[in-house]
Amino acid sequence: MSRTIRTTDPLTLWRAIEQAGGTQAYVEAQLTERGFLVKRRATDKMSERELDAYKKSLKLEAKEKRALQAEAWRAYKSSHIVYLGDGIFWKDDPGGPDPWDLPHAEERAAENELPPLDSSRQLAEALGLSLSELRWLAYHRDAATRIHYRRFTIPKRDGSERAIWAPMPKLKNAQHWILRNIAEKLLVHGSVHGFLPGRSTLTNAAAHANPKVVVKMDIKDFFPTVTLPRVRGLFRKAGYREQVATLLALLCTESPREVVEHDGQTYYVALGPRCLPQGAPTSPALTNTLCLRMDQRLSALAKRLGWRYTRYADDLTLSLPHDHKDKPRLGALVGTVRRVVEAEGFTIHPSKTRVARAGARQTITGLVVNGDQAPRAPRKFRRELRAAIYNSRNGKPLHDGVSPTTLAGSAAYVYMTDPELGAKLLEAIKQEV
Repeated sequence: MSRTIRTTDPLTLWRAIEQAGGTQAYVEAQLTERGFLVKRRATDKMSERELDAYKKSLKLEAKEKRALQAEAWRAYKSSHIVYLGDGIFWKDDPGGPDPWDLPHAEERAAENELPPLDSSRQLAEALGLSLSELRWLAYHRDAATRIHYRRFTIPKRDGSERAIWAPMPKLKNAQHWILRNIAEKLLVHGSVHGFLPGRSTLTNAAAHANPKVVVKMDIKDFFPTVTLPRVRGLFRKAGYREQVATLLALLCTESPREVVEHDGQTYYVALGPRCLPQGAPTSPALTNTLCLRMDQRLSALAKRLGWRYTRYADDLTLSLPHDHKDKPRLGALVGTVRRVVEAEGFTIHPSKTRVARAGARQTITGLVVNGDQAPRAPRKFRRELRAAIYNSRNGKPLHDGVSPTTLAGSAAYVYMTDPELGAKLLEAIKQEV
């Protein structure tokens, strides 16, 4: 007997296995077809020669069976996720609705105008990936030798460094698909002004025109607080069942990591649970949706007390209109906001709550809102920009980090609030280039 070699791709093979009724049925059918299946007989009356031949045929059958089972396993892995790493619950065959799925999940997804994704295979096809590539992008390791992000830092306003984890191209493409087709279609509260079409720092500041009092509060560790289970729950609430929701959440999260060298090998060691990375295109949109109930509660609180409320990413702003006659009730406002934010799973940064009254400069997302004028760039910012343009025109060196490109960006920022002045500044810069 000689084994028949078949060249078929794994997906085609798995379909054949399914049609045969499963791996065991497929293996037995193939053993029979290829002439390896041995009919079991009693050995007590066999001659020595017959017994030796019988044992040899059983060994050949066992060898062929192992080869067929290995082929079946490779075919299974080509069409199933199998395993997603340490601490990640996964099963390829749910065997019925998961208790945490919405009762009519598909209807909710259709209401949200989301693409129908009923399986890991369907998600992979939508993302333009093979199933093995999807597994590779979603797989979690506590100590990895390679990750799908590159790390760099940018300076914060307080002088410290903010770590940015930018996704590599293949993962970034998958995240952009999730952003366009899912995250941007989910419900967001009207008080949100960050990372939305038609919204900006200007619209955020304009919502607080001519304030008597401005209160600014900052959510601590905004993205790191949004962990894998919360993101998975968001996708389930949107209308996806447990399997697809888990894969989507894994594609949008990563553990904060430390780079460690050991025996000449670089490891990226997880320092905590998977969460939304600052740098992934999906993170802002997912937090906007995740904060829907918090924004509803804070907006209702502000309205009840006569205040106005907006949120730009992790910056919460509340302002009291200039014509408000009652007492501000600052203590009640700040304390209640803190409790609401904590009840929604976040924490107010203890040292970043600011109160600005009409007698002092009031800024919101970098723009001055004092008086009845429209929001505008601070006077110091405009003065320093004019000075930098003047110095550049007269051949004087610019400060470190300042270039014609950064000057143009600053002028465009001024143009957003003051088109006339911004146009003059942009023209002056253009003449120097």
